[in-house]
Amino acid sequence: MKKNWFRTIVIIVVFLITIYYLLPLIAKNNYAIVNMKVYDQDSTLIYEINEHEYKMGSKLFGTDFDEQIAMADINDSIFVSGKLPDYMLRSVEGDIDFTQDQLIQAEVVEKTSKVELPSWFSKKELKLGLDLQGGMHLVLEVDTEDLSTDATTNAVNSAQKIITNRIDQFGVAEPTIQKIGSKRILVQLPGLRDAGRAKELIGKTALLEFRLVANNQDIGSAVEAIDEYLKANYDKYAYLKEIEQEQTSAVEETLLSEEPDSTADSTAIEPEETSRDHLFSSLVSVYGQRLIVRKENLDLFKKIIELPEIKEVMPEGVIILLGKSDEKNFPGARPVYFLYDTVELTGASLKSADVRIGQGMDPKIANKPYVSLQLDNEGSRIFANVTGNHINEQLAIVLDDVVQTAPVINDKIRDGNAMITGIPDMEEAKDLAIVLNAGNLPAPVNIIEERTVGPTLGSDSIDAGFKAALIGLVLVVIFMVIYYKLSGFIADIALFGNVLIILAVLTMLNASLTMPGIAGIILTIGMAVDANVLIFERIREELRSGKTVRTAIDNGYKRAVITIADANITTLITAVVLYQFGTGAIRGFAVTLSVGILASMFTAIVVTKAIFDGVITRKPRKSLSI
Repeated sequence: MKKNWFRTIVIIVVFLITIYYLLPLIAKNNYAIVNMKVYDQDSTLIYEINEHEYKMGSKLFGTDFDEQIAMADINDSIFVSGKLPDYMLRSVEGDIDFTQDQLIQAEVVEKTSKVELPSWFSKKELKLGLDLQGGMHLVLEVDTEDLSTDATTNAVNSAQKIITNRIDQFGVAEPTIQKIGSKRILVQLPGLRDAGRAKELIGKTALLEFRLVANNQDIGSAVEAIDEYLKANYDKYAYLKEIEQEQTSAVEETLLSEEPDSTADSTAIEPEETSRDHLFSSLVSVYGQRLIVRKENLDLFKKIIELPEIKEVMPEGVIILLGKSDEKNFPGARPVYFLYDTVELTGASLKSADVRIGQGMDPKIANKPYVSLQLDNEGSRIFANVTGNHINEQLAIVLDDVVQTAPVINDKIRDGNAMITGIPDMEEAKDLAIVLNAGNLPAPVNIIEERTVGPTLGSDSIDAGFKAALIGLVLVVIFMVIYYKLSGFIADIALFGNVLIILAVLTMLNASLTMPGIAGIILTIGMAVDANVLIFERIREELRSGKTVRTAIDNGYKRAVITIADANITTLITAVVLYQFGTGAIRGFAVTLSVGILASMFTAIVVTKAIFDGVITRKPRKSLSI
């Protein structure tokens, strides 16, 4: 009797925990689609508010948004004063600046009901995987060609950590970032809306360096040395003929300059006539003291400066780097910088990077976003020495071998503050701050596999998986009732409990439900019924041998439980191996299968036995419907 009471208490506790985790999933928050109008910007956007974002309503639109939408009916209008989140800006058609509070009208187009639950209910949600929710799947390979085995392991581990930090700051909910093999990293970003931005954010090495700009004498020597080398080796490089055939052109665009002499004569200086004597210098145009290369010459320019021989003939300690593309200040061109190869300071000394809006009258930053850099104590000391020793010279801020800006040092900077200017928009400024704060990757990463799953395809997968599970469940239920009668009905009750327990445990573990996971649930349904079939057949054998109903049930469970345990344990071992060595979807299948095996053993052996005992105890039976 004590054993029966203990078993009953265990069953009650298990199903109370199941209800605790599943009821919030059933009682979903408001789900609405709204048309929002930004009045003083004259632009409209369509935005869908899902359950997760609804609960953040007060954060997104102001403290009263969640209350207003909860009370609103379809076609009602809601007025909200608040800031729109960044990820909504990408859904906006038109150029809208949301840097300050705006008055927004939201019209409720579609809405479902909301069930209020006590605050002590679980706040966890059953997450949907990439294949069900939509998003991006990437496989990255860390370039470790020149690294030792130990260095490769450290580089991959460090890259995984840094990519995780970047994605966390990017704001993707429940990403998956894990190692595959020795030098690959799997990245899954469910619900991602801006795939291009994410790829750039993940793949950027973010190697930050401070280098001094070479003086005019060294620049002239470098250009002359390259011209002489190309003239002497003209026949060695076929593409040099393209340069010789190009016609001379002048720089017609008015360009803004960061140089100290930008107020000097700004008349575009026409390049010298193209000839074999000036193959390199003919690719470069001069504006004030700014060197630029036009977009049409950019490929040839890169081929030349990347030649190992060119690096050998250059003056010692001088390198050539391109500036970042800036169509506003340099339409159709890229700035060219001759720098000293000595790295004065690196990103290792960076304490923080913050996005700010420029104040004052300086045209470089006034009302424009820029990234403010704060160096640590050691970095501040080095920065003060560098700026103090090179007043009136230029200091280039280089990110991944691209010059971001090259301001003139006007005075010694003691506070360890620097800034990156010339950033076209707030989004790029935020991304730059993210990669700088997360740190630079120890080695370059290459995207070797990319797959994007749209939300529509994810919705179709959910429908297909739900239909498959439902059809399978209905067929099994009907079969069990027809073949085993009342006993089959008891098995069906346990089967429903099995599915509920699986979903509750997945929610409790913060696991993601994927299509392979749904397949695991369907497989578990069959395995759970298989356990009951073994038990029922053993009970039938006992009844045929003349045993009483009570004895037949007890003996039937005793005889079947070992076989059931053997079969399920071997399957569980397989699931553990799949989880240990698998990735992504395979792991999702393994988790669901493992949970399903344990749940099916509990419901098939414990729950159904308790129901049988309850039926027999209430009314002793001479026969059993089985």
